[in-house]
Amino acid sequence: MHDIILFYSKSKDRRFNRIFTERAEHAPNTHDLYRHTDGKMYRKGDCRAPGGRGPRYEWNGHLQNWRFTQEEKKRLEDEGKIVFSRTGMPRVLRPVDLKKGSTLQDVWVDIDPPNSGSAEALGYPTQKPEALLERIIESSSNEGDVILDPFCGCGTAIAVAEKLKRRWIGIDITHLAINLIRKRLRDHFGEEVRKDYDIIGEPVSVTDAAELAKQDPFQFQSWALGLVGARIATSAKKGADKGIDGRLYFHDDKSGRSKQIILSVKAGENVNVAQVRDLRGVIEREKAEIGVLISMEPPSKPNRRIRALNRNPFQTRNQSRVQIQM
Repeated sequence: MHDIILFYSKSKDRRFNRIFTERAEHAPNTHDLYRHTDGKMYRKGDCRAPGGRGPRYEWNGHLQNWRFTQEEKKRLEDEGKIVFSRTGMPRVLRPVDLKKGSTLQDVWVDIDPPNSGSAEALGYPTQKPEALLERIIESSSNEGDVILDPFCGCGTAIAVAEKLKRRWIGIDITHLAINLIRKRLRDHFGEEVRKDYDIIGEPVSVTDAAELAKQDPFQFQSWALGLVGARIATSAKKGADKGIDGRLYFHDDKSGRSKQIILSVKAGENVNVAQVRDLRGVIEREKAEIGVLISMEPPSKPNRRIRALNRNPFQTRNQSRVQIQM
């Protein structure tokens, strides 16, 4: 069970930085280490090309397919970067830092996926660990380069690109993803990060919002919840939401206990009294402090009366509150 990560380049103007594994503190030195006359330490590498690839010619009595052309071979010999074994087999000298481990190869088994207990976990079904995206981005780009994620989901690549000082472009079709990324960037980098990026494609007027509500009520729901910083209760268009579209949590005393706000979103329909009563029932069932009903259409007069009654300043503490917002 594995994914294959492919590296493509349109031209030679590309980046591919070597990544090293961590070297164990008591790892023994190997016989491949070689101290050159320049005083630096090198590792002796194989000059033979794997799998029969590379130019074939005779080198110091050995007929093989080599990693280097004859011109490259001569240059390396002139630079003193070639040594020979007792059998006359050429070995190329590669600089080595004994503080580093080996060069990372193409099988990565040292990064665990985020589990339900991970601080990274956002509940997004295809979420990747940040350590994986850090490795990919560091190996294929430098600071200031542009990272494009055309299916950015919950924004792991975006958050890591921001952390590693890359520019970035993220694309996703759902407002759920956009809201998750916005919240993730804010949580990671603070409110100031908002001035560093633009969101293109969100509703910017009542007309835009009404059109979104008409075309896709679920996307309208995700967008509306994002406006108030709420987390959507479910990522599926179908399935029982138990009367809860989104949640917010807050603290307003010294108990340290998180208190809950339940949100319900109505996209294209007129809100009726029964829906308000249903929300109140959900609030009581969930033992939430506040309920918020967000609607595209203005509430009717009976609904406004319910709102007024529920905002009574003499209300006892254990009574639930319902707020209608437009």
